[in-house]
Amino acid sequence: MALQEEIEEQGIWLFKYRGVLPLILLASGLIVLVWNTLNPGLLNESPLFEVAWPYICFAVGVLGMVIRAYTVGHTPANTSGRNTEEQVADELNTTGIYSMVRHPLYVGNFFMWLPFALLTGNLWFSFSFVLVYWIYYERIMFAEEQFLRRKFGDRYTSWAETLPAFIPSLKNYKKPALSFSWKKVLKKEKNSLASLFLLFSLFDILRATILGSATYNMFFLYGAIATLVLYFVLKYMKYNTELLNEEGR
Repeated sequence: MALQEEIEEQGIWLFKYRGVLPLILLASGLIVLVWNTLNPGLLNESPLFEVAWPYICFAVGVLGMVIRAYTVGHTPANTSGRNTEEQVADELNTTGIYSMVRHPLYVGNFFMWLPFALLTGNLWFSFSFVLVYWIYYERIMFAEEQFLRRKFGDRYTSWAETLPAFIPSLKNYKKPALSFSWKKVLKKEKNSLASLFLLFSLFDILRATILGSATYNMFFLYGAIATLVLYFVLKYMKYNTELLNEEGR
C-alpha cells in the first residue's frame, strides 16, 4: 500500500475513534499531576502556579470553546458536526472562520485540551501533548481533505490552496454566509462548558487531596455543578422539544 493510502486509512480509523484521545490525555494528565504534586518543581512551588495558573489554563480552554462555538454557529446543517462513523459534508464551508483556516474545529479542540496538559505543571508532558496531538490530527485532517477533494473537486482544491491547515490567517477573511445561530451552538456544543468545568474541578480536587487540603476551588466546583445542570436541561430540550431546532441549521 502506498504511503498516501496508508495515511488516509489511518486517518479514517482515527476519525472514528477520535474521542479516545481526550480520555488518554486525561488519564495521562492525572498520573503526571499526581507525580508532579508529590515531587514539586519550581513551577509547582510558585505563587503563580497556586493562584493564577489554573485560571490562565482555564482561559486557554475557553478560547478553544469560543473557536468551536463560532465555527459551529455559522455553519449549515450536516457540516462541522460531531459524527464519528463517517465524514459528512453536504456543503463546502468557505466563509467566516473557514476563510482563515481549513480545520477550525481541530484548532478549537487543541485549545480545549491543552489546559489539561498545562495544569500538570510538567513542561515535558505539555510538549509531548502538542506533538501527539499534531501526529494524531494530521492524519485525520489528511483523510478529511481527501474526502472533500473527491466530493467537491476543483472547488475544494482552489479554496484549500489559499488557506493554512491549522494556523489561521486573517488576510483572506470573508464575512460568514450565514448569521450566527445560538440554537445550533447550544444543541451541538452543550457539553463543552460542562466538560471544561468538571475536569478542572477534578484536577483541583485531586491535587488538594494529595496535599491533604480540604480547601477546593469553588469557582470550578460550583461552575461544574451549574454547567452540568445546564447540560441536562439542554439535552432534554434537544430530544423533547423543538426549541433548539432551526431550519437548515
